[in-house]
This record gives sequence, C-alpha cells and structure tokens, in this order.
Amino acid sequence: MTVISVRTTPRGRRRSLRAALLAGLLAAAGLAGAGPVAGQAAAAAAAPAPATAGNATGITRSGNTFTVTSSSGAKARVVVARADIFRLWLSPDGRFADDPAGSDLARTTDFGPVQAAVADAGGHYRITTPALNIRVNKSPLKFSVYRADNRTLVWEESRPTSWTANRTTQYLSRGTDEQFYGTGLRLGEWALRGRTVPVAVDNRWRENDNASPAPFYMSTNGYGAMRNTWAPGSYGFHAPAALAHDEKRFDAWYFTGDSLKAVLGGYTDVSGKPFLAPIWGLELGNADCFNASHPDYQGDHDRPRHQTTPDVGGYAADARAADMPSGWFLPNDGYGCGYTEPLKATVDALAAKGFRTGLWTSTGLPRIAEEVAAGSRAVKTDVAWIGGGYKSAFAGVQQAVDGIERNSDARRFVWTVDGWAGTQRNAVVWTGDTHGTWDDMRWHVPAIAGAGLSALNYAAGDIDGIFGGSPQTYVRDLQWKSFTPAFMTMSGWGATHPEPGYRDKQPWRFEEPYRSINRRYLQLKMRLMPYHYTMSRTAHETGVPATRAMVLEYPDDPVARGNLTSGQFMAGDSFLVAPVVSDTAVRDGIYLPAGTWTDYWTGKTYAGPGRLNDHRAPLDTLPLFVRGGAIVPMWPQMNHTGEKPLSVLTYDIHPRGSSSFSLYEDDGLTRAHESGAYARQRVDVSAPASGAGTVTVSVGAPTGSYTGKPASRGYEFTLHVPSPPARVDLDGAQLARHASKAAYDAAATGWFHDPADRGGILWVKAGPKPGAFTVTASGTSVPDAEPVPAASAPIPQADWRLLSADSQETAAEDGAAANAFDGNPATMWHTAWSGSAPAALPHEIAIDLGARHTVDGLGCLPRQDGGANGRIGRYELHVSDDPANWGPPVATGTFPDTSAAHSAAVPATTGRYVRLKALTEAGGRGPWTSAAELTLTGRPAPPAGR
Repeated sequence: MTVISVRTTPRGRRRSLRAALLAGLLAAAGLAGAGPVAGQAAAAAAAPAPATAGNATGITRSGNTFTVTSSSGAKARVVVARADIFRLWLSPDGRFADDPAGSDLARTTDFGPVQAAVADAGGHYRITTPALNIRVNKSPLKFSVYRADNRTLVWEESRPTSWTANRTTQYLSRGTDEQFYGTGLRLGEWALRGRTVPVAVDNRWRENDNASPAPFYMSTNGYGAMRNTWAPGSYGFHAPAALAHDEKRFDAWYFTGDSLKAVLGGYTDVSGKPFLAPIWGLELGNADCFNASHPDYQGDHDRPRHQTTPDVGGYAADARAADMPSGWFLPNDGYGCGYTEPLKATVDALAAKGFRTGLWTSTGLPRIAEEVAAGSRAVKTDVAWIGGGYKSAFAGVQQAVDGIERNSDARRFVWTVDGWAGTQRNAVVWTGDTHGTWDDMRWHVPAIAGAGLSALNYAAGDIDGIFGGSPQTYVRDLQWKSFTPAFMTMSGWGATHPEPGYRDKQPWRFEEPYRSINRRYLQLKMRLMPYHYTMSRTAHETGVPATRAMVLEYPDDPVARGNLTSGQFMAGDSFLVAPVVSDTAVRDGIYLPAGTWTDYWTGKTYAGPGRLNDHRAPLDTLPLFVRGGAIVPMWPQMNHTGEKPLSVLTYDIHPRGSSSFSLYEDDGLTRAHESGAYARQRVDVSAPASGAGTVTVSVGAPTGSYTGKPASRGYEFTLHVPSPPARVDLDGAQLARHASKAAYDAAATGWFHDPADRGGILWVKAGPKPGAFTVTASGTSVPDAEPVPAASAPIPQADWRLLSADSQETAAEDGAAANAFDGNPATMWHTAWSGSAPAALPHEIAIDLGARHTVDGLGCLPRQDGGANGRIGRYELHVSDDPANWGPPVATGTFPDTSAAHSAAVPATTGRYVRLKALTEAGGRGPWTSAAELTLTGRPAPPAGR
C-alpha cells in the first residue's frame, strides 16, 4: 500500500498527528466541530421558526405506495415493503427526488406481494397490513403506528415533524417504561432512555462518543427505525423523544416485531445481514509496524526485530514457541511504515506457521488486487483515509471488500472506524485509539455489547488499548474479549513498555504469571471455536449478534432491560460473562436472570434471578457462568485453525430440562457457503428440571455438505452431573465404566465419572460415528441450585421527575426541589426562607421515578455547602403506584445531625412514586428542610398489571 510520511513517534505524537490529519479531512468535508449540533446554537436566535406540513388534505395510492398531501404543499409517502416493514418519507417541497442514500443503506426493499389497504377513519387515514395499522392524523399531519388489533400502540408522534433549512426533527411520545437501544458502536452504556446521543463522527474515542454511529435505534415497544440518510444527527430519548438529522427532509424505515431479536431481523433484512467472517478471523489478531527502517517511518528507526516486514516471522515463531494461540498478523501501517517487498514472501512465511496475513492502510487501496494475489486476506482502514466518515468511509470499506472478493474466493475481513447503518454487512468496527486503563475497560464492556443492539456482530477494541496499559489491565481485557467474536492486539509502537514484564502487547511477550493467564484464555477461545463460529452464523442469518446485551436474552426482565446489567453480557446463548474492570480480586453486582447458572470454573450452580456480590475473581479468573441446558461444541486444543484434524468433537453439556443446539460448519475460508456449501448437526438433550432422573443426548446426523467435511468423526461428551449414573447406553447398548480417568483416556469408548471435577463431570466416549446416535445416562441427577439474593442497586435518577414539593427557595437562591435528585452534590433543595415567614414543618417532596421499582433503601446526603440548617431529622417514606393515594408510610426513622451521607433500609415496596416527608429538623435550628441528594436503591419492577 502507498506509504505517506506522517508516522509519529511511538506514543506521544502519533495521536496528535492523526488528529491533525483528521481535522483537515473534517474541515474539507465541512464536518469540523463538536458534532451535529455544533455551530447551530449561535444562529438559533436569528433562525426562522421550524416549519411543519400543516394539515393532511388527502391520500392517494399507487401499488403499495401511499402519498399524503398537505395544506403547506409538503407531501409524505408511506411505502409498505412487508407486513411488518414500511418506509416513511416526508418531503417539505412535495417532491421525492432527493434520496442521497439511495440503495446504500436499504439494500433490500422488495419482499414480494404484501396485503395493504387504506381507509378514511374520520380524524385520520388508516393504512393497514396484516401486522400493522399506520394512522395518518389529519389535523395536524402526524403519524402513529398500532399493532394489527388497532389498539396496541407501537409509536406515535407527539407533535408534527418540523424542519429548518438544515435540520429535521421527529418528536415521539415516550412510554412510561419504554427503553431505547442502538445508535451504533456507542462508547458507553447501551440503555439510552433519558440520554441524548450524537449520531455523528467525531473520532475522539472517549466515553459517550460514538466510534461508528448508526442512524438506527429500537424500542422495547417492539419496533426499530433507520433514518435513510448520510447526514449527522442527534437522538434525544427524553419525553418526548427528539430525533434529528442535519438535512431538510425526513426519511426513515420502520421495522416491527414481537421481540428485539425480531426487530433486528427486520432491520438487517433491509440493511443487510452481518457478514460471516472467515473462521481464522475469530482467532487473535496482532497489528504492528514491522518496517521501521523505512525512511518515512517517524518512530524509532532502530527498533529491534521490526526493521523490515519479514521480521514479523520472528514474532510468529515466538508465538508458536510459547504455545500461544494466535491466528493472523497485520504487519503494516500506512502511517509512514508500509511493507517490504516482496509481500508474498512474508505471507508464505507466516502461513508456514499457521498465520494469515492482512494489511493496514491510511492512504487507500491502490494496490489491493496485487496484494490479494500475494495472499493478503484482511484490510484495516484508518482515519487518515476514511476519517471523514459517512458515505466516504462507507465507500472505502466497500472498496476493501471488493478488493478481497473480486481477486480471490476468500470472504471479506475488514476492520474500520466510522461505520454507519449497513456496516454490519461489511466490516468489524473497533473503538479507535483508546487507552489501557481500568476506566477505559469499564466503558468498553457496554460499548461492545451495545454495538450488537445495532446488529454489529463484530465489534472490538484494541486489547489493553493502543496507549498505556499494564500487565494487569492487559490480562483482564484479554479475558473477556476472548468471549467476543473478533479481537486484536495493537503493539503500542514501543519496543519495550516502561513497566517491567510488559513488552509490545503481544500476549506471549509478558512475564509470568501474565503469560500463562493469557495462554489459558486464548486456548479456551480456540476450544470453543465451533461454538463461537455457530453464533456468528446465527448473526449472519438472523441479525442477532453473538455478543448480546442481557436484554436480548431476557427482554421481560426489568433488571436486564437497563444499564444495571451493562457491565456484563451473554456470549451467544449459553455463557454469561461478567468482566472485572478494576484492580480487585472480587466481582460485585453480577446479575443472574431467572434460570440456573453454573460457575464455569467451580461447578457451583445458582438459581436466579438475583445478584452475586463478593464473587471470587483473582487475576486469573474471569467470572463466567453457563446457562442451564447449555450444549457447547468444542474442538481439540490447538493454536490455530487447521493445526490438528477435527477427528473428535466434544459436546460440553449442562443438562437441565429440554434443550437443543444446531452446530454450523463450512470450509471456514471461501464464499461457497453463500451457495449452500455448509452442514448442520442438531443435538437434543432431555434431562430432569431438578433432582434425579435420566439424561438423554440425541445427536443428529450432519446434514449438508462442504469441501473438507469429514465422512465420520469421534464424539465425546462432558455432562455436568454431580452423581454417577447407574449405567450409560449408546444406542441401547451398555457402555463400559472405567475405574480411572487414565483408563478412560486410553479407551476408545466408555465412561467415567469424576465427582471432584467442577462439581461432577460424566465423561462419555461414543467413538467414531457417521450418522445419528443416542447416549443415555440413567440414574443420575442434575446439580442442585443455590438461590442468589434478590438484586438491589441504586435506582438511576435520569428518569426522575418532580411531582411536588410543599416548599422551595427559588427567590434568594436556587433551592429548587429538583436539586435534591440532580446528581450534583453541590446543589441542594432548601425550603423557602426569604419570604415574610418560612413554611412550617413538616415538609415533603414527591418524585415520579419514571417507572415502577421495588424500593428497598433510602439515602440522604445533607447540604454540602458548609451550612447546617435544614438537615432532615425524623422522616417518613411513602411508596405508591397512585400519587393521589399514598397510604401509610413504608418506613420511618431519624437521621443524625451530621453532614455525612445517611442511608436506611426500607421494607421492599413496589411503586412508581415516592414521597419523603421531613417531620423534624435534625438540629432543631428552625422550620427548614434541606438536602443535597436523595437516593434510592431497589430493582426494576414490571408495570402494574403484568
């Protein structure tokens, strides 16, 4: 790839030079500034009032396109693509010629014939499909959507969509407990209710930025929306929700379904399914410059073992000598590095050690055809080329995809920043230039899981960041990222990190114990490869990502719906991963939803729902739990795909009730799977829901075919059962029981039970099998499950709203009652004192929590400004679903006369509204009440009536 002379010093200058390059790109594109709102505030006062369409004056139909005319001359189109999918396009000038996104974002819009009708319902026109009722309110023109029953609301505009010369905003009513997700690879928590989220490129790569924004969101009301635009925007998920883009047009696709997974399915039916990576792309990747002698390189020209590109072979040899799994290298960086010719020699040398090769560019792809011909199979784009984002970045990624697939039979494998809606079909998105700190790791966990809520199946962050880091942060970051589909290390551009034992950021270049811990998790990733690959195939077929926010698996669990679970995720449908993101040996706040969950390392089983605190998690232990009923395929241990024949497949099974798994396999390399060259194997397990009984494993014959599919292979099973069975049968014939694990290992078939292994493991060998067979373990049992405490956590204040306060001082100072829950301890609520006479005690404040919660704790931080009057003494707390009927207090107590934070337990009480009544002033100084912050603990509760 073309080399440019902008390479920076190993750490300090690289970011500044990249930022300078990017600033030039953004300025050239007219996008410099703080985001989509930047520069607009100054002109707001002089700008004309936003316009609207006025009233609807008529509706016409042409096929499944319905056109609404209005009193202003604006027109709206509703295009029904499928019973559950439609496009809403509003044109202020009444023309529909301006379609800048074209088919780039909405790739598939023809799903065949669909039933649709229109009727005049008096105050509105009603467009109906078998799944939806789309209402067009006449006066003023507004839209709303209902389910087929015409009673269940999906979404509704609270006021008409409005526009100015350069911004169009839709306003939606927000449901009482409605939650929102999406907007791409957002760097932070994924539950968005109460937040304003930029849908815009800024390339800052810090918390609450958006590394790869997507103009897509979805709601727990069972719908999603994709704005069909390249324009930057901003989504405020408040009441009402305000959804804006910087253009004078409104154009959106809507997808409805009975679950969030169904919504993702509809979204990706239109915008494209996530691509299926080559199987080696799920192995660890390693990126660095190995051409430091290049004259344009502005780093350390004397960097040892990085002088010319073939030096990467030494690192490949080191990895194999350290018995460290790893699958591919990017031995190139366009920032003043490039690669040493001939490229093919390096590709071949890496291939001989089991590594694939890709290239990394900041300058474009002028030589992509010859590079692919030389064996390069991956491309990493970077901001000096695609940092302007939007359509230019999208086109750059497409160019990389085309370069790989038009010049080989390989699959696309591209890494990018600045993705957009539709990027899921083309590339891995990563979080940009981040830091190896505990804090960066903390917000990376929800960022990667949250990306899946926009169908980005492959989302990643550099292991331990690109800057800084430590052996401890590296180990912890590698642990949890090994349970995501794609992950990669970045060298940090330094020959030796300043901290002893920490060199380069390749996992084998660490001292002990860090090297062994890294190896342990990379080996586990390789053993679990058939599971991870199947989960990525599921994403490719359905749009449901492999890395899943808890809400995807538990949409009706009020805890899982929000950010109380944003620090954990599901790896596929079987593993719950709770990363440790601080320097500690225990993990608090692990939420286990309903069902049973087995600690992967110890075999201890828990029954949810509830929250685990003080969970043991030393540096070598990632908190990892397996869902009851899990069926997990595993390969033999190997360091890279193809190192060993897949002569034996192991199914690791946690029997509980009835469960099934459909294994997916193909050649792992080519695009032949797109033409049906793949195989499936279904495994069904029947077991007791609890206690003793029979466990039956029914393995189906593999169906389908692909190049390299084995005609027969051996099977082994590890069943997590605490007691040995009375007997084990294979297709009705009794298998031999072995007296020791060594005897079992030496045998071709048979079984052995080890009660000391992770709570009890039944090992079963079935031998080679070409077709279907059944294994039955009679007279065993499933593990007993220990209940975990009901989950309790701080109730987020973002959705709280002041209902009433009997008194507040807003004349002589800002003592507004809302200050008591604004999250700022420097502000306070103070009752009125500047009038003729202060209000007498008692005083009270009533708060709407925004949704129902089971409240079990009250906190009060007294004023922190040095004053003492108004500190709450004796109090009453009320919790209710009806603010007109508080009932008796659920808790009473007395706080001390100190400035320290106070807390008190509350009998668990469910309701949406709380009222705190201050009966006395703690120091008896006067008839006042003050508080810097009022807090509550508890857990979300379903809406009343559920």
